[in-house]
Formats: sequence, structure tokens, C-alpha cells
Amino acid sequence: MATIFDVLVAGEINPDLILSGDVEPSFGQVEKLVDSADLTIGSSSAIFSCGAARLGLKTAFIGKCGDDVFGRFMLEAMKKRNVNIENVIIVPGGSTGLSVILNRGVDRAILTHLGLIPALQAEDIPDGLLRQSRHLHVASYFLQEALQSGLPGLFARAHSFGLTTSLDTNYDPSDKWQGFDDLLSQTNLFLPNEAEACSLARAETAELAADRLSEKVETLAVKMGAEGALGVDKHRKARVAAMPVEVVDTVGAGDSFNAGFIYGYLQGWPIEKSLRAAVICGALSTRAAGGTTAQAELSEVLPILGD
Repeated sequence: MATIFDVLVAGEINPDLILSGDVEPSFGQVEKLVDSADLTIGSSSAIFSCGAARLGLKTAFIGKCGDDVFGRFMLEAMKKRNVNIENVIIVPGGSTGLSVILNRGVDRAILTHLGLIPALQAEDIPDGLLRQSRHLHVASYFLQEALQSGLPGLFARAHSFGLTTSLDTNYDPSDKWQGFDDLLSQTNLFLPNEAEACSLARAETAELAADRLSEKVETLAVKMGAEGALGVDKHRKARVAAMPVEVVDTVGAGDSFNAGFIYGYLQGWPIEKSLRAAVICGALSTRAAGGTTAQAELSEVLPILGD
């Protein structure tokens, strides 16, 4: 079967309601005013998908949502951004998830209604779809509970069809950070942020975490915010500085970073070049509110990247 998609994303679907302003909520029926409210594409998986598509990667998405206002909003928005949604599973009577984000520029608080976010299972992803793809990405391990137990097998199945695989865990609400030995051995590319890497590796520094985690995966890229990024593969360790930018909203910056890195990875770029592309994509995505509004096009990234 011919390869159609550069990237297949097995992910969660939910919009973000972003409330922006320098306020902190209080109980006791205290009403506070925000500067703006925007309903935008949410979920790490969907934001990543839009970023990958914007860079020119042919991107397909499989996940579950309801036939409701939030589900229809998300599918229409992803389709408009050239993400293939033909394999999304619409659950009759199901409830699409929602995240409410209080954004204060460089920091944010998030409340999430899970809905169908945890519902996708490994067996929902058919062999035929894998065979049409080059790479499989999973972006929200801890929220996708029904996928967790079957994910090592899914990654192994993807490898058997010639795909490479990537994983971004995002935050563990239980703070246990367990169950990764089998999964990381099936993961080509691991994309945690600094706090996640340190938690998983039981390490005090990103460098020590990178040393420990790089023994388990082919390629590691650690997002470090204002400190840039750290990467390790079988050839070398690389460190890249952050790109200065006037930050409007950091929502989805890590997912745009992932899109930039995976673009470089699929092009066969050396790790330092892929890291620089990732940092550029992550930084440029913070120029406007919402995770997808300011995502970079390849024509913006390449001149900054150079060589």
C-alpha cells in the first residue's frame, strides 16, 4: 500500500477556551474580569498536527470526539489547517473534552473536562492506516488512559510496517511517572520537557535526565523553555539556545517545538539542526493567542535556521 501520510497522530481532541489577563480566580462567588476570551484549537495532539501540516508534512489524525459543538468546531478547524480527519471516530452521544485556560503570558492555569479524551484504544488504529504512514506520534500519554496499555504493542506494530515512532508524555496528574520501560524501548523519538524528563529519570538536572533517558530511546529532545533545548542521539549530544521573541501566549509552544523537531527528523537532519528548527517553531508559535494562530510556516523557519 502506498505511503500517503508523513505523520499519523493518535491523539486526543478538545478545544481550548483561553481567558487572558493578569488575574487569579477566587472562590466565594468573586467575579474578576479578563482582557479577552478565545475558543481555539486545543489538545497537544491537534496543535501538533496543525503545526506539522503548516510545515508541509502530510498529516493524518485519529482520535475520538462527540457529535457536539466542541467536536464539530475541532474537526472543522483541523480540516481547515490541512489535517486529514477522515479517520476520526465520532461517538454518538459522546462528549468532546474541553480545557479552560487562564493565560497570564508566561504562565497559565488549566482546567480540563476529559470527555472522550481518554477513549482512544490501540485497537482502534487499523493496520491499513499505519501502512499508509511514515511516522506515528502520540502526544498526551497520561490523558489517553485507554491507549496506555496497548501503546508498546501499537508502536511495535508500527515498526513492523516500517514507521518510526515518537512520544511526548505531557504532565502526569498522578505525579507517579511510571510504566515506561516497555514503551520507551519501542520509541524512536522522545520529546519531554525538562520537568517531565527529570521526573521520569528521577534526576535533578536536565543533563542527568538526558543521559539516563537517552539509553532507552534512539533520539531524545528535551524542551527547556527560556534555556532552549537539549538533544541526544547515537551520534552526539547537542544544546541549542532559546530564540528571543515577544511572548503573547505560550499555549501549544511545546507541541509546535515537536512539529519542528519531527520535521527535521524525517528529513534526516542532524540533531542540532532539528533542535534549532524546533526551538524556532516553538518560539514563533507564542506570537499570538492560541496554540495554532501563529504557528510557523517552513518559509519562515528556513531563513532563520540558515545553512
